[in-house]
Amino acid sequence: MSSALANLRRDFGGDIIEPGAAQYESASRSVLASGRPAGVLRPESVEDVRAGVRFAAGAGLVLSVRGGGHAFAGFATNDGGVVIDLGRLANIEIVDAERHLVRIGGGANWGQVAAALAPHGLAISSGDTRSVGVGGLTLAGGIGWKVRKYGLALDSLVAAEVVTAGAELVRASAQENPELFWAIRGGGGNFGIVTAFEFVAHPTTDVFHGRITFPASEAATVLQGWAEYLRTAPEALTSVANLANPIAGGPEAPVEICVAFDGDDPRLAATAIDPIRGLGTVLDDDVALKPCADTLVDGMTPPPGIQLVTRSAFVDKESVSEVLRMLAEIGAAKGSPFISVRSVGGAVSRVPADATAYAHRQAELMFVTTIAGPKPVLEAARPALEAIWGRLAPHVNGVYANFLASATEEDVAAIYPIETYRRLAVLKRQYDPGNLFAGNHNVRPAGPHTGDGDALR
Repeated sequence: MSSALANLRRDFGGDIIEPGAAQYESASRSVLASGRPAGVLRPESVEDVRAGVRFAAGAGLVLSVRGGGHAFAGFATNDGGVVIDLGRLANIEIVDAERHLVRIGGGANWGQVAAALAPHGLAISSGDTRSVGVGGLTLAGGIGWKVRKYGLALDSLVAAEVVTAGAELVRASAQENPELFWAIRGGGGNFGIVTAFEFVAHPTTDVFHGRITFPASEAATVLQGWAEYLRTAPEALTSVANLANPIAGGPEAPVEICVAFDGDDPRLAATAIDPIRGLGTVLDDDVALKPCADTLVDGMTPPPGIQLVTRSAFVDKESVSEVLRMLAEIGAAKGSPFISVRSVGGAVSRVPADATAYAHRQAELMFVTTIAGPKPVLEAARPALEAIWGRLAPHVNGVYANFLASATEEDVAAIYPIETYRRLAVLKRQYDPGNLFAGNHNVRPAGPHTGDGDALR
């Protein structure tokens, strides 16, 4: 391996970090996982990325691609393979001021993007954490504080530059390689390394953002009223409900309704938010006008030995009441996972289900359960967690890949409806027939004689 890496240095202008190097311990791990790769490559240019892909493919090594490194399933590192860390490819440039067209390097994070766009009064619908990578979030969806008004992060994407498994640099947009463009909007990292994204940003003002809390004993009525109100609330209002927060008391923790109103008019904001304040007994209310960039929070790096297990699902309108009833009951029980319920709908639902590889367009809610602890604690908690999800299963559908700590075939089947998966598998055969980009919620290449109508999984 050392001699192969030595050969790579002839074509690689960035850093190559091997075991034993001073930077190796920090370079080998991602935010949520540790690994022991044979080498970590930190490219300085797109040509370096192409060289790294050629090297990994030629050596037959497992390849991981790291943007922000926040994948719950640990995709940003591995054991014995190669990691391509895109962190130095983080340039952010407004390339067309009139169209608000922004070009963002594949290694940038959303905090960098928000800071770069703020002086221009612009924003992009993204997630809610500064250190999360633009690439990982966008390629699988992107649900954040502007999602009901402006859609998913990937809905603002208009083009991307992708290094394929053959180390070719191709451009994907509605006009160029449109099938690849369809695939990368929801298909994750299955089709290559995105070295640059082009988004259309939108003008933004300051926004009203904060948290309104209610007693845990009122969880059932608050959640039901919250979801009912969101059906008629202005799309400028996006909201998240949290319960059983372990830091705030677990089952006895207050119910947190977090809100973001996309606008700086206090009268309109009050009109939109006051119905939520009226749902129960308000314990605390810190909603205030703040810069849009300040709605993003700092990401948490778990202490050594602590792991996070997340699981997610979507809820369609007809199941909302029953699922929220169950979640309130689960959240009140001893040992409950942390539960977070996110409002979607709005702009997300107006995009046809087959327009992108992200297909869960009609869901009203997406919710996540999270447990944390050392591995023995998680193993002990697993049966109870499985029982919870067994109760919920008849009433929920799909999975949001960005909140999923596992990558089984069942997970992939839940992320992609069968017709979406079939289309992705055919494209995978075209762009990555050897499945070099398997460090993800993996779509396997369709066989050479597999027709579009045949079962591919």
